[in-house]
Amino acid sequence: MTDENNKEKKKCGGKGKAMFAYGIIQLGSSVVSAVALAAIALSFCSLKKGANVFNECVEEVQASGKSASSAVRFCNGGK
Repeated sequence: MTDENNKEKKKCGGKGKAMFAYGIIQLGSSVVSAVALAAIALSFCSLKKGANVFNECVEEVQASGKSASSAVRFCNGGK
């Protein structure tokens, strides 16, 4: 009877290791997802700042008397 109990414990031990590995992998993938979402959020902040600078440039060039299309062209780096 002790041999049967030992065999059952060994079978459960293998499953326990597999479940532990699965849990670690799940936790790691959650961390990677959280880091990726944070990076995306930070990139939106810099994109918003760039858009504000562009809009200010267009308004300033328009105030000097140019049309909207030529102001946009100028702020995009055109002549």
